[in-house]
Amino acid sequence: MPRRSATMLAATLLLIALLCASVLMKVPYTEMSPGPTYNTLGVQDKTGKPVITITGHETFPTTGHLNMTTVQVTGAKYEPSLVSAVVGWLRNDVLVVPHENVYPPGQTDQEAQQQNAEEFASSEDSAKTAALNELGFPVGTEVIVVSVVAGSPSEGKLHAGDQIVAVDGTAITSEDQVAKLVTQHKPGEDVVFTVLPHGKASTTPDPADEVQVTITTAKAADSDRAVVGIRPGTDHTYPFKIDIGLQDVGGPSAGLMFSLGIVDKLTPEDLTAGKFVAGTGTITDDGKVGPIGGIAMKLIAARNAGAEYFFTPADNCAEAAGATPGGLTLIKAETLDGALKSLEQVRSGQISALPSCAR
Repeated sequence: MPRRSATMLAATLLLIALLCASVLMKVPYTEMSPGPTYNTLGVQDKTGKPVITITGHETFPTTGHLNMTTVQVTGAKYEPSLVSAVVGWLRNDVLVVPHENVYPPGQTDQEAQQQNAEEFASSEDSAKTAALNELGFPVGTEVIVVSVVAGSPSEGKLHAGDQIVAVDGTAITSEDQVAKLVTQHKPGEDVVFTVLPHGKASTTPDPADEVQVTITTAKAADSDRAVVGIRPGTDHTYPFKIDIGLQDVGGPSAGLMFSLGIVDKLTPEDLTAGKFVAGTGTITDDGKVGPIGGIAMKLIAARNAGAEYFFTPADNCAEAAGATPGGLTLIKAETLDGALKSLEQVRSGQISALPSCAR
């Protein structure tokens, strides 16, 4: 075989080998893409029930959209090939990021789903609190059982969501009190919890529903202190019932849009005047809007759904400004109150006065 032909054959075989290697080689990256959006003023796709249901207080008709946006993320075990990652980098509707940016080392899919569910539940609580604070409704607090350790003395006796009314007859007003009162006992001694079982609590709890639960303390694994195997926490109480129902959605980034949806349902003013508004952002109890991840993918998701306006957390503005699809107007959001003022400008057609990510 002539030397030139042999060289070309060797180069071709090497190229084929490199291509095969790139297809088989796995790289530690995770892929994000636009996910579904949900109108907080509308109904759930799977059940047909309202996304936000308010009982015990007058509500008002709404029009238009206040859509929360999501991002689809590949699983914790997924490892794209080098070719797949390169293709993702070249597309504008896929975001390829280092795996550890999404999943901490060693985190399983189940652990990630649990974390997302907890963050979502927390965002629902903050959204309700921020909305009611904005409207001047009273918001209280209560101490609850957040979780029960498997195999602990409390398993089967106390349950997540139970309100802790008292410990050994002492009224509980903060979560720190619970551990303090339990550790006054020695391991093996009984401690008496007065609880309002999860599911029986209401906006006006009935003392007749309270039950006393006696638990024999155990010795902590790292010391001689007494423990019962629960994690207490603080929950809010509201003057009427607000249910937020969405399945297969996680994370904290829907807080702002849930708050806006609640306010819209509780006020006579139609906040959107029929406009299609979407957005994202965490929310604190006092109405501050925080940054989120995957903003570029959420912008695409919103525009694909038909959104005309998009609430963007101030800290995401720089990234969002360079990734905004045509036909979508960004609105910088720093607080719930500011977002409500922006909706007023949208209703009145004062688009040029909207807080922009460009300034």
